[in-house]
Amino acid sequence: QVNLVESGGGSVQAGASLKLSCKGSGRAIRDYGMAWFRQAPGREREFVASTRWSDNTPNYADSVKGRFTISRSNVERTIYLQMNRLKPEDTALYYCAAELWGPGKSGEEDYEFWGQGTQVTVSS
Repeated sequence: QVNLVESGGGSVQAGASLKLSCKGSGRAIRDYGMAWFRQAPGREREFVASTRWSDNTPNYADSVKGRFTISRSNVERTIYLQMNRLKPEDTALYYCAAELWGPGKSGEEDYEFWGQGTQVTVSS
């Protein structure tokens, strides 16, 4: 089992950057496919980015491709989401998720462990 805690959210202007962190405790995150999802008010939770457990191959939603980068440090037990050129439509609660031996799928049903989320607000 892994426990996940997100941090790094905040309120920024459009065009700014933020870097989210998700620190795992318990079982090492190197055993997990990891992902970021987000949920805006009144909308369903949606996939943002993921990384495969075996080789860190990334996968991105089309809406963030070219602006967001997912990475991990197994030594630090942390995954990151670097978010550049933020837009108001990126405003959401961002969640970190983990799937044991996961290939980095985009469906939230594939992930067993979830953090509590960190809020990102982008104003125009």
